[in-house]
Amino acid sequence: MRFQLGAFTFTRTVLNTAFRMVYPFLPVFARGLGVDLPTIALAVTARSSVGLASPILGSIADARGRKATMLLGLVLFSVGASLVAIWPLFPVLVVSMVLATLGKVLFDPTMQAYLGEHIHYSRRGLAIAVTEFGWSGAFLLGVPLAGWAIAARGWTAPFPWLAALGLGAAGLLWAVLPADEHPRRPSSSWAGGLNLILRNRSAMAGLTFGILVSLANEVVNIVFGAWLEGAFGLKVLALGAASAVIGVAELSGEGFVAGFADRLGKRRAVALGTGLNAIACVALPHLDANIFTALVGLFGFFITFEFTLVSAIPLMTELAPGARGALMGSNIAGQSAGRALGALVGPALFGAGLLANSTVAAGLDILALFVLLRFVRE
Repeated sequence: MRFQLGAFTFTRTVLNTAFRMVYPFLPVFARGLGVDLPTIALAVTARSSVGLASPILGSIADARGRKATMLLGLVLFSVGASLVAIWPLFPVLVVSMVLATLGKVLFDPTMQAYLGEHIHYSRRGLAIAVTEFGWSGAFLLGVPLAGWAIAARGWTAPFPWLAALGLGAAGLLWAVLPADEHPRRPSSSWAGGLNLILRNRSAMAGLTFGILVSLANEVVNIVFGAWLEGAFGLKVLALGAASAVIGVAELSGEGFVAGFADRLGKRRAVALGTGLNAIACVALPHLDANIFTALVGLFGFFITFEFTLVSAIPLMTELAPGARGALMGSNIAGQSAGRALGALVGPALFGAGLLANSTVAAGLDILALFVLLRFVRE
């Protein structure tokens, strides 16, 4: 299993590099394609919409097998990355981003379901946290390498490398993962999986929790850059420093999950992280004395959120064992919906200042904590 975890972490670093590099380099892509930012933002919107299909895509793994579904996801990812390298046109970029995201959405919940089946619950927090290093690793390593490639070779430079790495990851997983056994599952169809989830109060509460904490995070996440710019007038410096702080906070949060989630118990760890995130939300607007205190506040906000979110993954994998793929896919869809709603609500709240955003976020965290403690049974 050690080799499998290493392969999963490498694979997720590749997938997440493609996903996360879009935001800092979006203006570069727009200039390379000869379109404006609102136009290229449509590609990001199309990509985001794929996440809403996660419940259906997750059920594919329940019906067709974990290994086959993960390999299919990586092939789709590599095809998508290859297309824009061959035809650097805006419509092709849209198709490329949709295919690559489809591959990621197939891979991520299937991998989580696989770990849920092959690793005992008492050690699952550590295993999930190790694979989540691929999220922070993409930001700290993959995205800077993509930037170096773009500076040296132009905006399309990362795509052939990502395609090749995706195929390499597929070959690696084909070698290290056992063949699918195709067990009979009551959720072998999307409807069957949905039925199991709807009849499971803990599973529904877990999905509700994910929506609420993702909404809370995005309400602040969507405006912190504007807050830093307005408070300190150091747009490039402050936002660059904030990006580094976020990456380190994510890595630290994943490390704390690896070290403590299994010892504390997943539900208790999630509750602790949610409570601390609510406190971080309340504190953030009051840490505007200087850029250092502001970045300390952001570090606290992001490390507690990452600890909460990653601790919740192993908890979710055990709430509906008969529909793991469908449930983990539904969890991704719910978090996507929460982020989408937060992106709409956050800017409107920011008209009244960051205090409004942080207060709403803290309230959502408290509501999520109530749902977790009242309705989710570990």
